[in-house]
Amino acid sequence: MQLFLMRHGEAGFNAHSDRERTLTDTGRQHTGLMSNWLGQSVTEFDLVLVSPYLRAQQSWQEMHQHFPEPRQWLTLDELVPSGDPATVAETVLAYAEHYKAENVLILAHMPLLGYLVSELVAGFEPPLFATSGVTLINKQPTQASVEWQYAPHMIC
Repeated sequence: MQLFLMRHGEAGFNAHSDRERTLTDTGRQHTGLMSNWLGQSVTEFDLVLVSPYLRAQQSWQEMHQHFPEPRQWLTLDELVPSGDPATVAETVLAYAEHYKAENVLILAHMPLLGYLVSELVAGFEPPLFATSGVTLINKQPTQASVEWQYAPHMIC
């Protein structure tokens, strides 16, 4: 299974709460750029799991313009910045198994994403994610590995 972990696009700070922060124009542009780039190697996602925070939902709306409708997409309350990586890893893998998903997109936040990589890939230090950055994890039944990590500035 391929797990694509993506951080939401750049967001502004003019909001009543962290949960309500919206994407900036740059955030929308970078998310679209990464979607186009990702679309060169991934034709579709079987399962999309998105944080309930507005900036992550808006990032999925941007990406959705570049990909066909996934078999299933869900908003998961666990995918918040302070989410528990072990719980999130279990939840993601359970949904992937339930939906028999081979290509899974997880759209969330730092620091959760960095810790989630370490949770899924034994011995891997938590990486930083640029906004709109994506990391691919190849998850097999007995092992997992980080295949690559890209950010918008790396593909221009």
